[in-house]
Amino acid sequence: MSRSKAAVVNPAIVGGKSLKRRMQDNWQLYLMLLVPVVLTVIYKYIPMYGIQIAFRDYKASRGMFGSEWIGLEWFERFFTAPTCARMIKNTLLLSFFSLLWGFPIPVILALMLNQLRFQRFKRATQTVLYAPHFISTMVICGMIRIFLSPSGGLINLIAGTSIDFLTESGAFRTIYIASGIWQDAGWGIIVYMATLANVDTSLYEAAKVDGASMFQRILHIDIPEMTSIMVLNLIMSAGGLMNVGFEKVWLLQTDLNKATSDVIAVYVYQQGIENAKYSYSTAVGLFNTAVNIILLIAVNKIAGKISEDTSFV
Repeated sequence: MSRSKAAVVNPAIVGGKSLKRRMQDNWQLYLMLLVPVVLTVIYKYIPMYGIQIAFRDYKASRGMFGSEWIGLEWFERFFTAPTCARMIKNTLLLSFFSLLWGFPIPVILALMLNQLRFQRFKRATQTVLYAPHFISTMVICGMIRIFLSPSGGLINLIAGTSIDFLTESGAFRTIYIASGIWQDAGWGIIVYMATLANVDTSLYEAAKVDGASMFQRILHIDIPEMTSIMVLNLIMSAGGLMNVGFEKVWLLQTDLNKATSDVIAVYVYQQGIENAKYSYSTAVGLFNTAVNIILLIAVNKIAGKISEDTSFV
C-alpha cells in the first residue's frame, strides 16, 4: 500500500522541484513569456467580446449596451441576399482550388531541391524561389495587370492576342491561383527542406547499396519523413479554407469579373467600412469564421484517422 502511494507523483513537483520553486529559479523566462501571453489576451481574446454586435442593431452613438438586441436578424438577411450563394460558392472554389494546386507544389519543389548536389546552385535556386514572397500584394497585382494588359502585356505578346484577361470572369480564378502559387510556393518549401535536412544520411547510403533508384529513395525515404509535416500543413490550410486573400481579390476585381471574384471577405469590407453596417458585416464575418472552425475540426479528425502520427491530434 505504501509503495502504491509512493508511486503517485504530484504534478506540481517534477524533477524534485515544485512549480513555485521552478518559477523562482527561472523568473526571467516566465517574465518573457508573460509579454506574448498578455498581448494575445489583449488583441485576440478581449476583442471577442465585441462579437455580440452581430446580434444587435449596433449604433455607435448608443454604444454596445444601448443598441437593441435583434438576435439572428443579420444572419437571416445575409442568407436571403441575392448574392449570398454566389459569394459562398466563389469563396469555397477559390480556396479549394488554391489548396488543391498550391499544396503539392512546395512538396515537389522541396523534393527536387533536395536532390541537387551543387550547393551554390541550390542556394541560388532557393533564393530565386523565396524572392516573390517578399513582394507586397499591391506590387504583385500591379505586375499582374502589366503582364495581362491587352496592349503590350507579356502574355498577349507571347500568344499574339489582345485579350483583357481581367475582364474575363472565367480567367479570374486561374489568375488568382497561379499568382498565389508563384508568390508563396518558394516560401512554403522552407519547412520541408528543414525536415529533409534531418533525415539520416545512412538511410540513403543503405538504399543506394540495395540498388534503389532516385525515385525509390524519394518514395520510401523522403516522403514518409515529410508525411507528418504535410498533414499538419494541410490541417492549418483547411482551417483557413474560407479566408480568401482580401487584398488580391479587391485589387484585381472589376465589374466584369464579379461573377467569380465576388467573395465574402470583400463583401464584409464593403458592408462594414464603405457602408458602415457594422453589425451586418460582423455577422457575415462571424459566419465565415464559424465555417472555418468546423472545417478545421473535421480535417483534424480525418487526418488523425488516416495518419499513423498522432502528434498533431
